[in-house]
Formats: sequence, C-alpha cells, structure tokens
Amino acid sequence: MTRQGDFRKVISLTEAKRLVRRALGPGGSPAAGRVRRPAPERVPLAEAAGRVLAEPVVAAEDVPAFDRSTVDGYAVIAEDTFGAAEGAPALLEVVGTVEMGRPAGFRLTAGQAGAVPTGGSLPEGADAVVMVEHSVIPGEGLVELTRPVAPGENVVRAGEDIRRATEVLPAGRRLAPADVGVLAAVGVTEPVCFARPRVAVIPTGDEIVPPDAPVCRPGQVRDVVSVALAALISRDGGVPRVSDVVPDRREALEAAVSGVLPESELVLVLGGSSVGARDHTAAVIDRCGPPGVLFHGLALKPGKPTLFGVCGGVGKGDRAVAVFGLPGHPVSALVVYRLLVRTALRLVAGEAVPAWRDEAGADPLEATVAATLTRAVPSDQGREDYVCVRLRPSEAAPPPAGAGAGPPGSGRGAVLLAEPVFGKSGLITMLAQADGLVRIPAGRRGLEPGTEVEVILLD
Repeated sequence: MTRQGDFRKVISLTEAKRLVRRALGPGGSPAAGRVRRPAPERVPLAEAAGRVLAEPVVAAEDVPAFDRSTVDGYAVIAEDTFGAAEGAPALLEVVGTVEMGRPAGFRLTAGQAGAVPTGGSLPEGADAVVMVEHSVIPGEGLVELTRPVAPGENVVRAGEDIRRATEVLPAGRRLAPADVGVLAAVGVTEPVCFARPRVAVIPTGDEIVPPDAPVCRPGQVRDVVSVALAALISRDGGVPRVSDVVPDRREALEAAVSGVLPESELVLVLGGSSVGARDHTAAVIDRCGPPGVLFHGLALKPGKPTLFGVCGGVGKGDRAVAVFGLPGHPVSALVVYRLLVRTALRLVAGEAVPAWRDEAGADPLEATVAATLTRAVPSDQGREDYVCVRLRPSEAAPPPAGAGAGPPGSGRGAVLLAEPVFGKSGLITMLAQADGLVRIPAGRRGLEPGTEVEVILLD
C-alpha cells in the first residue's frame, strides 16, 4: 500500500517509454495482446491522410501499366543513335505518332522512330526516347537526332514504380499525403484503416470550473488542460471526449473512470495523480481491473506526479484499456503528453511504432532540430529536466554543402538559437511562447550558454 506522501518506485522517462511500449505494443506483453484497438473501417481516399492502415495494401497491377516516355521527343531503338552528334546526326524514318491516353499502335524496327509526348506509351520495339530538343526535321517522315541515348534513357518501364502483387504499404502505417497518392496509383479508393481511437479526458479537482464560467471566484481555476489536450489529441489522430469536472472524491472518480472505460481506447485523468490526501487516481486505476498501476512517479521535471496503468476485463472481449494519470498543472500535463502520452496514443491507434533501444540515442518518434543555447539553464542532478525554449535564427554561417549538421557538441551546423522560456509549471503561457523542449540529462547540473542542444519540437 502506498502511504500518503510516497510515490511508488520513481522511474526515468526512458524506462517509462519502454514500459508503455511493452504494455501497448503488439507482442510486447501478455496485457498488450488484450489492449483494445479501434475497429477497422473503410475510409474514402480524400479522408485517408493521417489514418492508420489496418491491413496491408497489395498492388493488383503494375504501375505504370505500360512503358512510357518521360519527355517529349522520339521513341527509338537506342542502338540506332550510337555515334550521333551535331555534325553527324542519325537519320531515322518517322513511322508514327503516339497519342496521349492511347496505345502506340505501331512497332519500330531498325532505322525507325516514333513521335511521343511526355507520358505517352512507347511503341513496341522502342527502348529509349531522344528529347525533342535534340532533333531536326529535314523533311516529311524523317528526323535527324543530334545526340545518342542509352537503352532505358527517358523511359519508365511497366512496373518500374510498383510491381503487381507486391505489398506497397504495410499494416500499421500512418498514411502521409504521398501514401494517399500511392493508393490512388494502385486503384485503392477506400483503404481499410483503424477508426480513430477514442480518448476519454477526465478533469478533476474541486477548484476546476469550465472555461465558459462567467466569473472565477478566488480559489477557482478555469479548465485549461482539458481544452489544450483535446486539441492535441485531435491533431494526433484521436477523438477526444472530455467529461465534466469530477470532484476530489474517490467514489466520484471511480464512477467516472469506470463509466468511460467500455467506450475508450485510452483514458487520461487530469489531476489527482500525486500522493496527497485528495489524490485518488492510483487507487482508482488499481480498483478498475488488473494489472492496474504499472508505474507511479517519473524522475522528470516538469511531470513527476505521472502514473500509468492498464485496466483489464473491460467490455466485450475482456479487453484492456490504458489509463494515464497526468499532473494538473498545464505545463506539466502538456509536456508529459508530448514526451509519453502521444506514443501511447499512436500505439493504441494501431500504428507500427519504430523500435527504440538505445537509451543514449534519440527516440525515433521525436522530431528534433539542432540549436545553440543562449542562456544558462540550472538543473538538479538525479532527474531529467525539460526546458521550454523559443527558436530564432542565428547569424552563424550554415555548414558547407554536404557537411551535415553534426551531433550536439560537435561545433558544426547549429544555425538556430534556443532561448529558454522560464516560468512555473502552472503557467500555460510558457508553452504558448515555446517552440520546443531541451532535455537536461539526470547527471548534469544544468547547461551553459553556447551549449549545442537537440530541441524536441512541440509541433
């Protein structure tokens, strides 16, 4: 039993990320196989960007379906052009013209050419195309070519882009706009995707009032965190369902959590995640079904009072649902969402999340940029600190072409400045002013001005 004032074993963010991946990722743990996923559904192509494929896409045909030209010019047998030059052009007979959207309808033999537009089909026998800029018409039915071409030059072969019967997009892929183009290319107009995961957001606290409250009396605070989290969840592909504010009573919180579990893939409880007399989230998660709380407390600032658990035996099929208890302070809650909860959302959405094993290396889910810190940032050893920063261009010259940005501390390529945004974890304006987060490792006592850092982008 956890005593008031005690966290359960406090773990690092790295350990927490791995635990969440094991708990929710396919094959990661016994509980993971029972975690509820959204049901598959067919999605119109115009709405498919950002959705997660529930099954692989296999090409039913070659793309392109025919050999085609990539330029306006003349389809030829490449060997007929060997040795061609401005002063000694190759003279060929023009035996046909290809029309767009139609088969060529003629065949080339030695000494023959066919006029072809960009994207037009190649006549049978042709293996290259000479650009029209390298041709001269000396008379009707003839063409002089002033440069040679190699076999395959200016040509895309049938199936060169996509081969029939090959898997072009795997299950678990979050569709980017270019992927939607691939689906169109293979004729898939309604890909089978997972439904957007339903995320229950439960604000708690006797002091919390709705954002539309006409007046905040002394001691009351408008519900900032739920609104901001709902926006993030929507942006990241989920469907937020924000409940009414729950008072600081265990029975009320247990009723609220039990009520949303059957209709949710992920539950976020806001506030009540610490260890005070009014903090009931850990006890409620344990009571809502095994295995219950998996960690309680992060060696992290902001965000120490964070907990995570899985509630099993929920709804049809005895499925399990992931539950987070997040700090009530806006900055703490939103930073933990960015660093940890978003990964969980992607996992329950059915996305195939990249592997991450190197504790010292970057998380593949984090989009980062290199920057130079403008001011000293203090930190206490024994925990990771994440500092909000604002980015602005520096006056330093960019690295030479091909040199690359270089790793942090290499002194090469940081062309952005990171200005710390200082403030307390209850100040939402800190994040509104910030572009990203800078990590201070647990073993460091702060960072000095001029330190090259990796900035985790907030958007």
